[in-house]
Amino acid sequence: MPDYFSPVLPPENEAALLERARQLAGFTLGELALRAGLTIPRDLRRDKGWVGMLLERYLGASAGSKPEQDFADIGVELKTIPVDAQGRPLETTFVCVAPLTGNSGLVWETSHVRHKLARVLWIPVEGDRAIPLAERRVGAPLLWSPSEEEELLLRRDWEELMDMIVLGQVERITARHGEVLQIRPKAANSKALTEGIGENGQPVMTLPRGFYLKKAFTAPLLARHFLL
Repeated sequence: MPDYFSPVLPPENEAALLERARQLAGFTLGELALRAGLTIPRDLRRDKGWVGMLLERYLGASAGSKPEQDFADIGVELKTIPVDAQGRPLETTFVCVAPLTGNSGLVWETSHVRHKLARVLWIPVEGDRAIPLAERRVGAPLLWSPSEEEELLLRRDWEELMDMIVLGQVERITARHGEVLQIRPKAANSKALTEGIGENGQPVMTLPRGFYLKKAFTAPLLARHFLL
């Protein structure tokens, strides 16, 4: 396992990244946090990104909060995913912020969602709330790109949701829209507003939105890999 106390350089290629991820499998979050000198939060309600941040330290992620892939040099995005005892995802997976303005001419091929999901390193982590955070184990990694069928499903949902945004219907979008991809508010509180487009084309203030993968997409993806 990489020793956090000597800085971990970004991986040179996918094989190096996958090997690092495999070395983390089986360790608890507590063991990894202790070696990295990080304090473990009581729970993840206020520290949603803590698990991902912890694993990034060992894997050598370079993007930080920048709007690019976590391993930009080799074009790979890291997604940790909490799973139950049967390996099924426990929640939706955040992809990226949804653009609410300036979308004229935007197409799927050049979209941020497609860019983020082109190549993903999935790392399942035990997510059962009955297990203390420090005792939850890291699972075996999966390096994945969407199949033609998966990309078609993602594209169809993205185009439907973006059409609603462009037509000023952002407030009508619910989590039920989209078969495998959804848009939900993404804000720390109801006062964190951003600019959007109203039904008559006028500027409006609304909650920031994010794209999320539904469990209906990630569950079969993990099941195929782990032969569940």
